[in-house]
Order: sequence, then C-alpha cells, then structure tokens
Amino acid sequence: MATAGAPSALSLPLAHRLEPELGFLGACAVAFSRPANVKATLFTPARTFSLYPLVLQCGGAFDSRTVKSIAVAAFAAEAELEDAVEQGKDEGGAGAVATKPKKGKAALPLKRDRSRSKRFLEIQKLRERKQEYELKTAISLLKQTANSKFAETVEAHFRLNIDPKYNDQQLRATVNLPKGTGQTVRVAVLTQGEKFDEAKNAGADIVGGEDLIEQIKGGFMDFDKLLATPDMMPKVASLGKILGPRGLMPNPKAGTVTTNIPQAIAEFKKGKVEYRADKTGIVHLPFGKAEFSEEDLTINFLAAVRSVETNKPSGAKGVYWKSAHICSSMGPSIRLNIKDMLDFKLP
Repeated sequence: MATAGAPSALSLPLAHRLEPELGFLGACAVAFSRPANVKATLFTPARTFSLYPLVLQCGGAFDSRTVKSIAVAAFAAEAELEDAVEQGKDEGGAGAVATKPKKGKAALPLKRDRSRSKRFLEIQKLRERKQEYELKTAISLLKQTANSKFAETVEAHFRLNIDPKYNDQQLRATVNLPKGTGQTVRVAVLTQGEKFDEAKNAGADIVGGEDLIEQIKGGFMDFDKLLATPDMMPKVASLGKILGPRGLMPNPKAGTVTTNIPQAIAEFKKGKVEYRADKTGIVHLPFGKAEFSEEDLTINFLAAVRSVETNKPSGAKGVYWKSAHICSSMGPSIRLNIKDMLDFKLP
C-alpha cells in the first residue's frame, strides 16, 4: 500500500500502479504531492491534472477511463496520508507543531496594552478594568494614578443615551466649576464703542474690534476664549471657518455672546467650562487638576453632573445615563456606579 515519506508528499510503489488494463501505466510510477498553489479539481492540459490537494503526473496521455481510475487511487492515497499524519500527531512526531511562548508586552492579552508604557501598565493594576466604583473611592484612585511629573488635568467622560444628529437630542451648555479649573484662561473680547473700555477694566487679556478680526484672519490665536457683543456678530461671521474647528466661535448657548461683558470675563477666568456631546453622544469635560484635594475634585465633579442632568435634551428617551468614567490625562479610566454618582451628597 501507499507509504508516506512526509506529511506533504505521497508516492505509490510499482505494485500499486493502479490496474493492468491501464496499459502504459505499467511502465511508470504515479506520484502524489501537495503543492502550495494548486486550485481544487482543475484539469490541466496533456499529462498533468490536479485533484486538490494532490497532483498526479505520468509520462503518457490520459483517456477518460484512465482519469477515473487515477482519481479513485488518489482519494485512497490521500486518506492513507491523512491517517499517517494524525497518527504522527498522536505520537508526538513531526506532525506536532511546537509554539514559542511570548514574552514581555507581546504576551499581554489586550492588543492596546502592548503599546502602553511601563508606568501606565503598573498604575492600571490599581483598579479593576470592569468594576464600577463609588464616587469617593474613584476620586481616591484617580489621585493615585496621576503620578506624572506635571500637574495632570482630570477629566469626566459621560456616555449618554442621545443621538446628536437629531436637533432635539443635541447637548451644548456651560458649567461653573466652584473650585476652578486650575488653568490660566486668556480671554479676548470683540466689541466696540463704550464696551471697549468696559472690557479692559474687567480684566480681558485682549480687546479689539475690526482690527482684531483682521489679526485672527492672519493667524493670531493667542487666547483661550473669545467673547463678543451681539452688535459684532455680523462681522465675526467671516471667522467661522477659522474659529469653528477650534471650538472658539462665539455662541449664545456657550455664553460667549453677551452684553454683560464683565460678568462673562469673570466667570470664564474663575472656572466656567463649555461642554457638548460629540457625534457618538459622549460628553468630555475637564473638572480640575490632579493636585486638587479630593473634596475639591468631588465638588467640581458633582457640579458637572448636575449641569449635564439639568440640560437634558427634550428628545432624550429612556435611560439617560449609560456610563460614566473619570481619569487623569495620562492615567487609566475608572468606571463609576451611575446610581451612587447621581445620589451622592456632600457631607
């Protein structure tokens, strides 16, 4: 019968040259091999045809009877070959493939962790990935994970059950953080007339009119917030393509278009933050610095939660809050228990 020299090839001895009635096959041997690029059941011209995963070759021409006989022999030989390979695997022979164990970051189960720094991989062990934490515990963990060499910003990320592509499910508002943001905010004001001196006296860093508009068109962007009085908005409209992508375009909903310039300047310098839901319904909101005390971070965070809850879109249906996470700018996220977060009360 057939003998297998290797899992990839099989040869038939002279005694297994099919039947005597094949005539010319008595003077040749039939070889079976497993090539890399062979199409299934493809008959090639003249003296070779393939019957995947076998290729048969012979020195003579084939007729239909010959082809049928060779096909039968091919299937029988392939079955024997598979049996031989399976037996080799069971005995731990050449059929068994030894895999080299992975080491270091390559052995990590999550692909995203393989590009993380050693510092990040260490600090993320401080929290369970899918566990929901109470607010007080989460704030404490947040401060432990913020161990970079600079003062990290702490962020809140709320996934809401809204679809912003509908007008009645869009969310854009502002929140006054009682303890501030920990950042120095540079405020620019676009105004004219008597409001010009009023803005300067209120502490605005930059005040201008049409001249400031021309500077912005030329690339001047040395400010964090741009306020404008309503009478300047027709002229500010030409800056939409420049300020819009940067989130600096004055807007009444964000409190950056107002007649009470001194109050607006004071609020933004103290810690007024603008937020909006992105196209996936997630709100990203900074609420302080990691160097703040746990109490101050909790107060700011609760102010943000109350603002998002108060400004719930009219078209939002069902469960409004889907998930909530907090993190430092260079640390892992910490998942919050929604019920505890909404019911939390300061002592």
